[in-house]
Amino acid sequence: MVPLALSACGTAASPAPTVTAKSVAEIQAGDKFNDTDVMFLQMMVYHQKQGLEMTTTATSRAANPQLKTLAAAVQATEKDELSMMKAWLTQWAKPTDVDTSVSLHADHGGLPATGPAEIKALKTVSAASFDTAFLNLFLAHQHNAIEMAHLETTNGANAEAKAFASRVRESRQAEVQQMLTLMNS
Repeated sequence: MVPLALSACGTAASPAPTVTAKSVAEIQAGDKFNDTDVMFLQMMVYHQKQGLEMTTTATSRAANPQLKTLAAAVQATEKDELSMMKAWLTQWAKPTDVDTSVSLHADHGGLPATGPAEIKALKTVSAASFDTAFLNLFLAHQHNAIEMAHLETTNGANAEAKAFASRVRESRQAEVQQMLTLMNS
């Protein structure tokens, strides 16, 4: 993963929390887990597939070079995380995909909010409007990851899944700050 220098509202740039691709691949989850751990990972797999689709679009369509760099960095990180999460779920003999029935997710705030219609709209928005449309959609998308991570750190049982959720919360908060800076520049 390539760390990005992030800055927010007049503060000095600081590196994002980093976990290298090699260290992500080496992380083993262990055998102790609960339903929250499984749900978190399954929902994050679904969420990150959406994120990868959006960032792929941004790397080709964004006008702002900083936005293209952010999208590429997010892709690198989330591809590694996606592989890790799928490996953990497979190790636990759990499906890597989430059941998308809305009623199954009502008790914990629902599925990630970005849907196929929003992603399709992002792909077809005018070039002049793309950067703003992407930032608005991806800000909400990454905020959703922060919320899911909070649920895991609060109710999960697996130490590695909880540590991963903490890293997700930190990195996505840094991305949100960077996106807010881009929106205001």
